Amino acid sequence: MPTRRVVTGHDSEGRSIFLADGPVPVTRANEDIGIVFDEVWSTDASPAPVAAAFEEPTDRPLRIPPERSGTKIRVNEFLPGHVSDGIQSPMHRTESIDYGIVLEGEMTLILTDSEVTVRAGDVVVQRGTDHAWANRTDRSAKMAFVLVGGAFADDLRALLPGGGREAGVDEII
Repeated sequence: MPTRRVVTGHDSEGRSIFLADGPVPVTRANEDIGIVFDEVWSTDASPAPVAAAFEEPTDRPLRIPPERSGTKIRVNEFLPGHVSDGIQSPMHRTESIDYGIVLEGEMTLILTDSEVTVRAGDVVVQRGTDHAWANRTDRSAKMAFVLVGGAFADDLRALLPGGGREAGVDEII
């Protein structure tokens, strides 16, 4: 099922109206790893400008992390049967805080030296750690991700390989 997106806005008199109601306009798939990305919305700054005009914010090249002061919301479907060496997505790290909400199914979050299984209703708060995902079941799993642009603190940056440079994020799509 495609993700439905409802966008609100304002008419010329400042009244609340619906600007869009339908499937997300941008969906991308990586068939090699079995992940479908539904791009729902993004902002490039904080505070995010709320304007009368509506420009489609997802009509651009797909980048995993948000802009440094921006946000993204996407829904990912993880297809079964695409796990290799225990993972489905490559290990990657982004300079962001990511909220991952399991909508359907079961997913495994893999960190450097451990992993945890999350199920529908569970929420992961991902704080810039090197990680990967895997759907190790025989059914599709769906997660919503809200990504908030961040900046590594100096104490953490000093601990990270390459100073915490975003790693692995361009290979996914």
